[in-house]
Amino acid sequence: MGVPTLGCDCAVCTSPDPRDRRLRPSAAVRWKEPGTGVERVVVIDTGPDFREQMLRAGIPRVDAIFYTHGHADHILGMDDLRPLSFKALRESGGPIPLYAAPDAAEVLRRVFDYTFSEQATYPNRARVRIEPLGERNTVHGVQFLRIPLLHGEMKIAGFRFGNAAYLTDVSAIPEPSFELLVGLDQLVLSALRHKPHPSHATVEQALGWARRIGARQTWLIHIAHDLGHEATNRTLPADVQLAYDGQTVPVIL
Repeated sequence: MGVPTLGCDCAVCTSPDPRDRRLRPSAAVRWKEPGTGVERVVVIDTGPDFREQMLRAGIPRVDAIFYTHGHADHILGMDDLRPLSFKALRESGGPIPLYAAPDAAEVLRRVFDYTFSEQATYPNRARVRIEPLGERNTVHGVQFLRIPLLHGEMKIAGFRFGNAAYLTDVSAIPEPSFELLVGLDQLVLSALRHKPHPSHATVEQALGWARRIGARQTWLIHIAHDLGHEATNRTLPADVQLAYDGQTVPVIL
């Protein structure tokens, strides 16, 4: 729901620490394409805060979007791709690909009917196309490996790219998925709060997974207003810390 959470005056929602102000989770993977030097950008999820996040990060273009699942806090910023998609048409001649599993693709088509419908005639609609999410997906030479996860009873996707992985909204990690997470340096993993939740991991669950996966550094995201940034980090091991909005982490692709 974001922090501050609407209607709440708790200590975290009224905290002066800028790290306690949390927009809905999203990530941008940026790299220079070998041979051309062109900066490539892949975004994971376009939540309701997507526009503000892109402006703050100073990202002027997008090559592809990967969707973890079809919930509102992960898709509702899709329409803000419009100016970036017009730019993509000018630069590459094609729409921005949106990689989504069938259930997430169905939600995107339903919510954004005015974009995807065969009868869509709005001239300024986003120039995007939905692509099937495979097990291995390559964008300008970089492979994005799908990591099967559970979000309550919903099957969702995490992603591994190079020595990093991004796993949000996790309540359970299927056993075969651990094999896909061997050898990580950077792990981004959701941990909602301490109190159990039916479709999200607790901090304690995330710590257990982090120990098993053994990444050099784990960053916790999708954090509810139950957890203050500084106070919570003091209780965590140095190799597992809360992430904060706008944080940049170096990865090897």
